[in-house]
Amino acid sequence: MGTVERHEIEVFLALAEELHFGQAGRRLGVTTTRVSQVVRVLERRVGVLLFDRTSRRVTLTPTGRQLYEDLKPAYDRVLDAVARAVAHGRGLTGTLRVGYVGAAAGQLVMKAAIRFRRGHPDCAVEAREVQSGGAVERLHADRIDVLVGCLPLDEPGLTVGPVLLTEQRMLAVPAGHPFARAAALSINDLARVQLVTAPCSLPTGSAGDAPAAETFQEVLTLVGAGRGVFVVGEHVIRFYARPDVVYVPLRDAPPLCWGPVWPTGRETARVRAFVAAMDLRQDDPATVLVAGS
Repeated sequence: MGTVERHEIEVFLALAEELHFGQAGRRLGVTTTRVSQVVRVLERRVGVLLFDRTSRRVTLTPTGRQLYEDLKPAYDRVLDAVARAVAHGRGLTGTLRVGYVGAAAGQLVMKAAIRFRRGHPDCAVEAREVQSGGAVERLHADRIDVLVGCLPLDEPGLTVGPVLLTEQRMLAVPAGHPFARAAALSINDLARVQLVTAPCSLPTGSAGDAPAAETFQEVLTLVGAGRGVFVVGEHVIRFYARPDVVYVPLRDAPPLCWGPVWPTGRETARVRAFVAAMDLRQDDPATVLVAGS
């Protein structure tokens, strides 16, 4: 018996499963005649019929059934091994390290991780919250591969990905402050109040001798204590409700944008695939995190 060719195995397995020459041909993208020719050649190699054919049906012979049961698992293992090798070559194995800033970005990352793992089960996603102050340093130090946070991040050496969602800017004010009773505020109103500063501060101009915080929770604590105000995104209403803080819309402020960034020159197939998985258009509109996205 000579060497069995790969296409002979593929035709045999297809016909064994379809039990119809035309359907097997369509599955493989070849003609019915080609399927018949390949099967006859294979049967000559084996020395026995593998299929019983009549004008009305095709069935496996006992030898054909045994050959199918022996070949199918082995062939599937070969295909799996090749797929794993291709995935290694494309970088879609191992672990992707994703950092996110804040609860809204965290929810976005977790949803994307579920989609990503469905398409790339051999690649794990390690997601963790990072503080704004040290997030960029983590990227440059190769401690995370992708960061999801507020845009723009105009840092040298970083590539900025697509805007994933937008939201209205709000002003976090103490519950007892006169601003807390306003339906909306203007950017010009910021000149009349003290701003809290933090690594996650959004651009609002000079803050003077403002109280400083290291984390967002510290920011809200200072705001609630009447030490100042802070510009935030609309998602805080959902994720950071507090009895001592009121969030008032800034009607003339540009929207706040969220998206991924990664170190320029370290973009991998893992990074590209994860950024694609973050596209909110894949979600049911009812599940989108923030209005205006």
